[in-house]
Amino acid sequence: MNLNSLACADYRLSRRGFTGAAAGLFLGMNVRTLVARSGEDHKAAAEHVILFWNGGGMSHIDTFDPKPGRDVQGDLEPIKTSVAGIQISEIFPELAKQMKHVALIRSIAGQNGDHGRATYQLQTSYAQSANLQHPGIGSVVVSERKSLGDLPAYVTVGGLAPKAGYLGQKCEAYFVGRPGEKDPYLAFPSQIGEVRGNKRLDILKKMNEKQAGAVPADENTGSQTALMDAVRLMRSPALDAFEVRKEKPEVLERYGDSEFGRSALLARRLVEKGVRFVQVNRGGFDVHSNAFPAMRDHGEVMDPALAALIEDLAQTGLLKKTMIVMLSEFGRTPKINMTTGRDHHPGVFSCLFAGGGVKGGQVIGSSDEDGMRPKDRPVKVSHLHASICHALGINPNKEVMTPLQRPMKLVDDGKPVDELFS
Repeated sequence: MNLNSLACADYRLSRRGFTGAAAGLFLGMNVRTLVARSGEDHKAAAEHVILFWNGGGMSHIDTFDPKPGRDVQGDLEPIKTSVAGIQISEIFPELAKQMKHVALIRSIAGQNGDHGRATYQLQTSYAQSANLQHPGIGSVVVSERKSLGDLPAYVTVGGLAPKAGYLGQKCEAYFVGRPGEKDPYLAFPSQIGEVRGNKRLDILKKMNEKQAGAVPADENTGSQTALMDAVRLMRSPALDAFEVRKEKPEVLERYGDSEFGRSALLARRLVEKGVRFVQVNRGGFDVHSNAFPAMRDHGEVMDPALAALIEDLAQTGLLKKTMIVMLSEFGRTPKINMTTGRDHHPGVFSCLFAGGGVKGGQVIGSSDEDGMRPKDRPVKVSHLHASICHALGINPNKEVMTPLQRPMKLVDDGKPVDELFS
């Protein structure tokens, strides 16, 4: 069996999952996801998603929705892009050149000004619940689409992805702490050679087989699958995708000598090897003070990496099959506070889409003249998730059954933003 021959194979392939299996321990019982009702899936334009998660609440006015000439503008100037009539912040000069591939949504109508609740909704499409863990969008994608190649279907870089919730351990993300670092759990210790290591794995397999009758079948299946597939991954040549420093020096320079730059480069290498969903996590956007120097610093890191990623994928043709999304949990207040910062503002904010069937060179919706609230075409948070599903040929209104036999839609209010694809 190929590591990912089935979507969300019955295990959680992570550092914790691998070490647990290697110790002969058994993972928790997996959830059996039963399809209760679904509509017809349409033909997919995308096969992969790269989600950039900007934690802390990224200012819409200082990035994708500048307000030149207004009191709320702040210290950053708008600049022209490669598409006539579309301007973005001066912190993105290289990204501006790629605007023909990019669609901006400037009218997201949020509901939560609290980091935790807003993050939960932006990453799951659902409002936070006291008694139910909804799956993140990455888990939804890999639950519905078969994996491609030997690598895990879902990889999170630089931070933890949202939990898989009722989709179970099988749809959790594989965690990469820092791009370019080798995972020590996917190789034998330096003092143990391959022959000796293989003998130990054979002994472990026999020990687990002896214990199999003492635990529920689902637990045994999950543990054995985790062990076998982790070993298969350890021996796969596809692991080379994680070695970003093997890229040519000029490529590394284009993406930027930063952790974010290497993360974006790693994301490209992973989708090239068939990974369905990559989430790149970055924080530091909670700019209650000194917002403008902070946003310039963010731009210096983000701009070259995003532009290089879009350009590279476009040149190889992979952008047509790879959707790039940049999200944050809310925007920042148009009013600049006493410490030259911006506070939490869920009323309206922006996001970026590119590739994967998205029609580039456009702006969808708008905020009012000061960026306080949507002016036209308000877009719900859940509609962003529905759009990702739509691009991948997934029916966002499909229902799955939770362990308590409660039917839940993959996306809460699954209406795609049609203009993204028209």
